[in-house]
Order: sequence, then structure tokens, then C-alpha cells
Amino acid sequence: MRRAASSAATTTRMAAAEEVRQASASASVPTPAGSRWARVWPSALRWIPTSTDRIIAAEKRLLSILKTGYVQEQVNIGSAPPGSTVRWFRSSSDEPRFINTVTFDSKENAPTLVMVHGYGASQGFFFRNFDTLASRFRVIAIDQLGWGGSSRPDFTCKSTEETEAWFIDSFEEWRKAKNLSNFILLGHSFGGYVAAKYALKHPEHVQHLILVGSAGFSSETDHSSEWLTKFRATWKGMLVNHLWESNFTPQRIVRGLDPWGPDLVRRYTTARFGTRSTGELLTDNESSLLTDYIYHTLAAKASGELCLKYIFSLGAFARKPLLQSASDWKVPTTFIYGQDDWMNYKGAQQAREDMKVPCEIIRVPQGGHFVFIDNPEGFHSAIFYACRKFLSAGAEEGLSLPDGLISA
Repeated sequence: MRRAASSAATTTRMAAAEEVRQASASASVPTPAGSRWARVWPSALRWIPTSTDRIIAAEKRLLSILKTGYVQEQVNIGSAPPGSTVRWFRSSSDEPRFINTVTFDSKENAPTLVMVHGYGASQGFFFRNFDTLASRFRVIAIDQLGWGGSSRPDFTCKSTEETEAWFIDSFEEWRKAKNLSNFILLGHSFGGYVAAKYALKHPEHVQHLILVGSAGFSSETDHSSEWLTKFRATWKGMLVNHLWESNFTPQRIVRGLDPWGPDLVRRYTTARFGTRSTGELLTDNESSLLTDYIYHTLAAKASGELCLKYIFSLGAFARKPLLQSASDWKVPTTFIYGQDDWMNYKGAQQAREDMKVPCEIIRVPQGGHFVFIDNPEGFHSAIFYACRKFLSAGAEEGLSLPDGLISA
């Protein structure tokens, strides 16, 4: 089975490399000067199309820089959870939904690590981590329902409960389809919120929970912000709050600015992972491939992104904070934060006080909210330490925190 997967993965890498070559070649071919299109519509104003196929193609180009083989698949999760009277939710369509999944080559009997991305992201954001993590784990990364290369059903949830179920139930149907159990579950930011909520509902399947810069641990009432209160009282604050409650998402700006959307994304990528990065800068090739990937994932049909106002209030405060469920925690947990992460690790410290399971909090230097991109080496070190009992028999006792990492 692993040999067949390796062969398929080699084919995937070769195909991706060919797509990169063709994409570069096609980009250099000018539109014929005599074409009617070129005469009436300058290239700078042309709409840049996107689709699921284009997202998958951009994903392949991004992952072509990896050395580890992988298999990409669309996992059928059906049209609704068993027994549900709605179809992801309120849609009358019986059309099956799919979760875009990549599984990396691994050693026999390696522990399974499932990786879940955050808001506004997709699994390709972990591109700097796959090679190293796949050397010790069986790594599986997904695009959540409504994100990346997964299906994008109409988002018709009307409450926080329905919105949480959208992500938790679709992940559970994916788990069943993949026949997985006893895995390590890693979630970043909003993906950490989903991973934690999933582990609360289905703890029997999760061996260990890793929450990276996790959102959702505190509510606005838990952490009243004088600055936020004053801001909301201004006309700008009232406007921003109105847009938030109207579910105006950042992705709508990218779509609305097309054909300038790709340049906006390029500026963001260059700033966030370049001039404003606190850690290891992206190479020119990484930046170009990541920009292309981010653009296509953001510009596609709005779906999962519309969860925002139902899960969080303005300021990224959870409407149903995880802190309130800390005493119900049943899965050992490791929190990982970049030292410069805008997500406050003190919420995790508060949760730990009420948890009845082992809990560690690790801060990684030279890293912000995307610590796995900013400081991949430090991030990998934190992951290996968090999973030491699964990677080496008897390693849990007496192993000290690796140099550079900070215990909080």
C-alpha cells in the first residue's frame, strides 16, 4: 500500500512540476497584439478567474517545492450528517460534498498527525512544515468544508450552534470516510477552535490535541477592552462593527478589487512574511507560489468564511468561548504560540487551571501568529516535544524542553 502511494505521490510531484513549468511559460506568452480583446481591455483590467480546479492547481505548484511524496484526494463526506434533516444546512441539494485532503508518505507505524488550517487560510499554509513533520508522522492535512479546494456549499447557518456543527460534523464525516482513529489533531487559530470543539464532542478519536495560536478561548465579557469600547463609540468603530455584523469578510475585498486582487494579496504576502516578519523570510519563489495560492483560495465562492460573525464578535472574541468548557476537557493538550502572536496565550493559562488532563503551553521565539511559517525549526521542535510519548517509547519522562522554547 505504501509503495503504491509512493508511486502515486511521485506522479503527483512530476505533474506539479510540469504545471509550474507550463504556468511560467504561459505567463510569458503575450496576448496577440491584433486580438480584439487586447485592443478593448488592457491586461491590467482583466478579471482573474478562479475555481476549485485552479485552487488545486495552485496547491500543486506550491507543494512542488517539497521533497516528500504525497497523494491528493477529494474525500466524499455525503450531503449531510446521518439523521440530519438538512443538507449542510438548509440547502435542499443532495449533492455530495468533498474535503480536499493531502496525505504524505511516511514510515510504517508512524503516528498520524491531522492538520487543520485557520480562518482565511488552507492546508497549503503548512508547506514549510510538511517535509520535516512527515519524517516522524503520517501527516494528513485538509481544507475544511467551505475552504480551499474543498466543496463550497451555500453557507446558510443562522446561529453559533449550527455554524459549529457545520465544521465539527463535516470533519467527523471525513474521519469516518478515511477510517481514522487514535490520531493527533493539530489546529491553527480558528482551526484550533474547531479542533478543540471536535475533541470535546469526540474525545475517543483524539490521542493528543495541539492548538497553535488558537482562537476562541475568551469572550468579550471576560476581557473587556477599554480601547475596543472607545473605538466602538467612534463613527469608524460603528462602521466596522456594522460591517462585521453584516458578515462583510476580508475575502469580499479581494473579490471586489479583482483584477487588482492578486496585487493586493502579493502586497500582503510580501509584508506579512517579508518586511514585517519576525522570523525566517520567504524566498522569492516561496512568496510567488504562496501569493498565487492565497489569491485563488480567497477569491473563490464565499462559503466557510461566512462563519465569522457567528463564531466571533468584533475583536475575535468567541461567542461560545472554550474557556467555559475547560473543565470538560478529556484530551491531553499542548498549546503553541509564537512569542509575538497577537493571540494572547494567557487565555490558555486560564483554561489550564480548570483542565483535568495534562496541559502544556509552549511559546516559540521569532514567530507571530503564523509561527509555523515564521520559525519552522522552532515550531517543529515544539511539535516533536509535545508528541514525545508517541515518537519514542519512554521519552516522556525526564525530557527537558528544547533550547529556545519557552514554557508558559
